[in-house]
Amino acid sequence: MKTLTVTAARQNLGSWLKKTLKGEDIGVMIDGAIVAFRPVKVYSEDYAQVEYGASNEELKRFVKKTNKELDAEEKAGRLKPFTGKLKRG
Repeated sequence: MKTLTVTAARQNLGSWLKKTLKGEDIGVMIDGAIVAFRPVKVYSEDYAQVEYGASNEELKRFVKKTNKELDAEEKAGRLKPFTGKLKRG
């Protein structure tokens, strides 16, 4: 494992993270312990629950409200499909 100081890791963080994605073990020494970089998979089904502590009921209410707002915007002609290209105002 390649072990770095916090300062060394910060100076070239993007490079170290790319090496981690390629399978290299990278760790950062802090307060006498090593914290390792590891790629993780994020599952969208439970992301809001894990990250924000949202309950199933809260998520259902959010989806219902968001879909209602999107339907209203679409009906009013203000909703446009995203083409993959960003344009300035």
